[in-house]
Amino acid sequence: MLDKTAYQITPALNGKFMDPFVTTKGETRASVRLLKLETLWINTGTICNLTCRNCYIESSPTNDRLVYISDAEVREYLNEIMKGELGTKEIAFTGGEPFINTEFIAIMTSCLEAGFDVLVLTNAMRPMMKVADKLLDLQTRFADQLTLRVSTDHYTADLHEEERGENTWTPMLKGLKWLSDHGFNIAVAGRTCWNEEEVSMRAGYKELFSRENIRINADNPQSLVLFPEMSEIADVPEITTACWDILNVSPKAMMCSSQRMIVKRKGADKPTVVPCTLLPYDEQFDLGEELLTAEKTVQLNHPHCAKFCVLGGGSCTG
Repeated sequence: MLDKTAYQITPALNGKFMDPFVTTKGETRASVRLLKLETLWINTGTICNLTCRNCYIESSPTNDRLVYISDAEVREYLNEIMKGELGTKEIAFTGGEPFINTEFIAIMTSCLEAGFDVLVLTNAMRPMMKVADKLLDLQTRFADQLTLRVSTDHYTADLHEEERGENTWTPMLKGLKWLSDHGFNIAVAGRTCWNEEEVSMRAGYKELFSRENIRINADNPQSLVLFPEMSEIADVPEITTACWDILNVSPKAMMCSSQRMIVKRKGADKPTVVPCTLLPYDEQFDLGEELLTAEKTVQLNHPHCAKFCVLGGGSCTG
């Protein structure tokens, strides 16, 4: 049975998402249970070299609401996965910009040496290039296990920089080309906020990749991931148990059925587990400090659950 005390009431637009178990219309709110922990996400800290216009986690050079996680802390979770025989295959990293964390190469090494596949979300700019030699060493040792996904918000410089700021296109492209030229497994993440059809967007990226000789198949949705936009104040519908059949969507397809994320909040003694990458700050979604206690059913009581996952079909692992 679900424990209602585990969820706090959070004010939301038009009174929605107030009760974790019942919608404003009195219907039963949809929920998702963890089936298997296939991917463990780890937030490396919210410090970033950029301040993007619509960053859902508000990363910036000054945002330290999520502080740097250490290699020792990460290894504790790896040990928990192995001792608990959780069957996790992939460890994925997001930020902020992961490469700003001074322990990140050590963290990656720990995960790769333990046999996990590793996915890194990066802007491929100066923080990554500062550790290029160490990355090349990991590529030599663990090429099949390591993938880097580069944030490229649009296939044109102007729209990419509209989101990321001036003078961000050229260093991003340089980093992406460097990864491609050196044989890394790579992917690109774009945005769908430009009022452009997906077919047109994929064609635009395909032309960019061809022109720059970047080894990415723009038609592959895992190689070029196009994410729906997120907003905590957007007037999105609440998701009820009836929505699964109405929308022909399965709860098994939601991130929180197969993923969890580790965050370390500023001032906390230890990291904590949350259901997914989208809910790092809302403490009503905290699932405890250990993975074995993070199997609780997740109530879809947040606009991101509706907009990004259920209606948008988004999944951070592609």
